[in-house]
Amino acid sequence: MRALDMSQSGNEAGLPIETKIRQQQPEKADSPPRRLPPYNVVLLNDDDHTYDYVIEMLGSLFGYNPTKGFSMAHQLNPHGRVIVLTTHKEHAELKRDQIHAFGRDRRLERCAGSMSAIIEPVQ
Repeated sequence: MRALDMSQSGNEAGLPIETKIRQQQPEKADSPPRRLPPYNVVLLNDDDHTYDYVIEMLGSLFGYNPTKGFSMAHQLNPHGRVIVLTTHKEHAELKRDQIHAFGRDRRLERCAGSMSAIIEPVQ
């Protein structure tokens, strides 16, 4: 790579090359960068999965310890749903898809597949 010779003009106006480069750089905005809007991953209740399944799934997919997993599983019964994660949309979609792909609860014969989950914008 050649070093710049500042004694030579870099354009028709006779400005040094360094000046031309500085003029092309955009001004920095005073506002902070925008954040992606948050989304909730919501686990939906059903009667085809045990507490143990929910605790195992939340530990495996989200890294939650058994106490937190039990607390979330316990909220499913009275409310029918529980928010398991709040994140940006693409990550929320990934986690929802991982819940759908986790597989059936082998503890119950009637269980046909994974639990259901949705994502929703944070209000």
